Amino acid sequence: MSTALSDPAGFIRDNTAIAQATLVPEISLHLATEITPIWQASEVYLEQIGIEPPFWAFAWPGSQLIARFILDNPGHVRGRRVLDVACGCGLAAIAAALSGASDVQANDIDPMALEATALNARLNSVTIAPVAGDLIGTIPDCDLLVIGDVCYNEAMAARIVPWLLECSKTCEVWLCDPGRHYAPSMPLEVLTRQTVPVTQELESADQRATTLFRLRDISVPG
Repeated sequence: MSTALSDPAGFIRDNTAIAQATLVPEISLHLATEITPIWQASEVYLEQIGIEPPFWAFAWPGSQLIARFILDNPGHVRGRRVLDVACGCGLAAIAAALSGASDVQANDIDPMALEATALNARLNSVTIAPVAGDLIGTIPDCDLLVIGDVCYNEAMAARIVPWLLECSKTCEVWLCDPGRHYAPSMPLEVLTRQTVPVTQELESADQRATTLFRLRDISVPG
């Protein structure tokens, strides 16, 4: 079996199966399923082989709804430069590329997520440029920034929401949240809302009421 450090692409292929997210059957992904080794891997094992918890091996409800909305409404991305932040498996980025975005970038702080995104992009015959590192505090050069399911704890929400509002002064910003406790409490424009099937193992539930918001800094008129 390939190790994450010596052969990250091989490790992903060995520990996932090609499957489709429930809400987005058009897109194939390398995902953890009940039959793949990484589904049952312990945190101790993951630490031993040198990787963070494999968030990139799952199609989280936020990225599923962003991708579904893009595929159903390609005019929102066609001809635009799109940046998928905290991209995970790259599902939203792939949807943007398939829907005619002129340039698509995918960002994550986990190098394994960028490796998984590259593999998934090849599966779907699209081109996505990787952007490594923590972008918070920078102003991205894009027309549309999308981000899903990042308000899972207080510290992360406190860092990321003010940054997203700052970014909204220079580009359109979408935030998708599946009802996490630390989602923004301010009034936000709802683009779409849908119940997304999830697994008990990850969410302790069978479905999540998930909402895609458009953020806008209130200091910006219009």
